[in-house]
Amino acid sequence: MQTYMQKTAQVKRNWHLVDVGGQVLGRIATQIAQKLIGKHKVTYTPHIEAGDFVVVINASDVVLTRNKADKKVYTRHSGFPGGLKEIPFKMMLAQYPEKVIELAVKNMLPKNKLRQLRMNRLKVYAGDKHAYESQLNYQESALGKK
Repeated sequence: MQTYMQKTAQVKRNWHLVDVGGQVLGRIATQIAQKLIGKHKVTYTPHIEAGDFVVVINASDVVLTRNKADKKVYTRHSGFPGGLKEIPFKMMLAQYPEKVIELAVKNMLPKNKLRQLRMNRLKVYAGDKHAYESQLNYQESALGKK
């Protein structure tokens, strides 16, 4: 018996619609990351980029458990002295709800050359309106459902 290795030409990409309204950020981010990587497919091959497209809606309604919404802080540094920037979760969710989902999913993906290619297939929207109705063919994914 031989191990199956998928070729790049054999990749078939599907579209998934995920409604994250009322969902816990970390739990839904891991499921989105698995869809982007392609681990849910039988033909998963680690070195081949075979994941699916994911459209995320209602990003502004995502929640955190317990009191993490008050304590979570996003930090970045410019590299210069005094260049530390800190943004609390509540402010980030109010101003940039798409970025909250994107950062959570990006940090769930493996840190390799395929990460940016996978992130390019993630489409995040703060509300329930999106521009990918024709690609989805009205088949909603079970990811965002309770």
